[in-house]
Amino acid sequence: MMRVVWWRHGRTPWNLQGRFQGQSDIPLDEVGHQQAARAASYLQHLRPVLIVSSDLQRAVQTAQPLSDLTGLPVLIDQRLRETHAGQWQGLTHHEIREQFGDALDQWSSGTDVRPGGGETRREVAQRVRTAVEDKLHGLNGLAEATVVVVTHGGAARAGMCSMLDLPETAWASLGVLANCSWSVMTRSSTQLVAPSWRLVEYNAGSLPEPVLGDDR
Repeated sequence: MMRVVWWRHGRTPWNLQGRFQGQSDIPLDEVGHQQAARAASYLQHLRPVLIVSSDLQRAVQTAQPLSDLTGLPVLIDQRLRETHAGQWQGLTHHEIREQFGDALDQWSSGTDVRPGGGETRREVAQRVRTAVEDKLHGLNGLAEATVVVVTHGGAARAGMCSMLDLPETAWASLGVLANCSWSVMTRSSTQLVAPSWRLVEYNAGSLPEPVLGDDR
């Protein structure tokens, strides 16, 4: 079984202030560092073989405690950055509402517009998905491995939805990811049909447990 763990970065000062970060390079605050250390103490037990992170420092700082615990280096990939949000970056939700109300409504509803003149969700999804698939292909045919992807809320949701092959009209159905929460996707090479990804944990703060279901 292949497993991808999508891990959102810890809290930053701009998260606390409700500012749209986008690709602004904002570090973790004290709480964010504590969140990262706590999350790493759980995620190490998934025995990752690879840790890959956005190059923005809030993601790299989140990844570091897991690197310290596992001995794995943090591989940096700029393609895992958050959505570039142009003129919206650094503004609070209230300020964006005042200045760009109609565009904010469209973007919040899931319409594939350019927030602040930046990137569309489709563009973000394509670069994030390509980055993750490149790392998976680089595992030299391993049939079983866990890869931890340290990224951002919007980037993670877009990447997951794309890899799950969800229609774009359904992407907004996945809720907002909390700071330092993680989501888990798995793919089995023993399926009778072509291997496909399944979302088994979403916005979690605990380790996945075996599920006794009737659908497998």
